[in-house]
Amino acid sequence: MVTIGLLTLSNVFMTFAWYGHLRFKDSPLWIVILVSWGIAFFEYCLMVPANRWGNGQFSVGQLKIIQEVITLVVFCGFSVWYLKEGLKWNYLVGFAFMVVAVFFIFKKW
Repeated sequence: MVTIGLLTLSNVFMTFAWYGHLRFKDSPLWIVILVSWGIAFFEYCLMVPANRWGNGQFSVGQLKIIQEVITLVVFCGFSVWYLKEGLKWNYLVGFAFMVVAVFFIFKKW
């Protein structure tokens, strides 16, 4: 669970670093880049240990698909809550395909 928690927190930071500035379109780009890099530093401080510690419990492929699903869940919440954008049906269908990917990655064949 530590790995999942760290991946989730790191994705919150990364989502803000990548998309948080969209509410501040009047800010100069160079400031936005510096602030985004500052936020991304904390993302790395969480993501690197999550992957290192999680690698004993999960394979690299499993870690990646977990991270991608967490990214989509965090992004959906961020998009609705922070950016005030709705989720379209086709986004949800695409995300459902990610759930299918999780099945194939974690299934013991």
